[in-house]
Amino acid sequence: MEIRLLHGAAIAPYIEDLARLRLTALREFPYLYDGSLEHEADHLGRYADSGRSLVVLAVDDGQVVGAATSLPLVDAMPDFQQPFLVQGRDPASVYYFGGSVVLPAYRGQGLGVRFFIEREAYAHKLVEFDACAFCSVERPARHPQRPVDYKPLLGFWRNRGFLQEPSLRTTHAWRDLDEQGQSTKIMSFWLKALPA
Repeated sequence: MEIRLLHGAAIAPYIEDLARLRLTALREFPYLYDGSLEHEADHLGRYADSGRSLVVLAVDDGQVVGAATSLPLVDAMPDFQQPFLVQGRDPASVYYFGGSVVLPAYRGQGLGVRFFIEREAYAHKLVEFDACAFCSVERPARHPQRPVDYKPLLGFWRNRGFLQEPSLRTTHAWRDLDEQGQSTKIMSFWLKALPA
């Protein structure tokens, strides 16, 4: 397996592969995402347009089997910056980790850890950031689509040094697999301070 680190415009040739990967992986709980290639391509274009973005690709025999996205929070969607502004925190000091997705056959091989290591190292290298952040969807414990064997990633994230910040929440809308239209979901942020 090959790990590729892509920045800015170098991401553009991989947008369709990334979109397909996300559409596959994010169908699972807790996201249950029923999106489109067009919407994903538009979303991923934000990373290709940012000069300080990083996409970490896992490629096996020419196929993208895992990926993690990241960019400065000021280059992310305004809804993701707003909770920081409300709390008096400067979004320009935060490096935002977007999604991490891995095809099921490639899970449990250390890619998730590698994705966090690479993005954090890059944020530290850029020097103007004092924290990394990501957000996750909040679903009820008794959600009808929750698999009986579902294991939340809370422990994995804590082991990476991230802590959930209850005061930092936003909303984001998408269509779940069992929905006719979009509905708004609550997203909570996890933060990790970067060493000085």
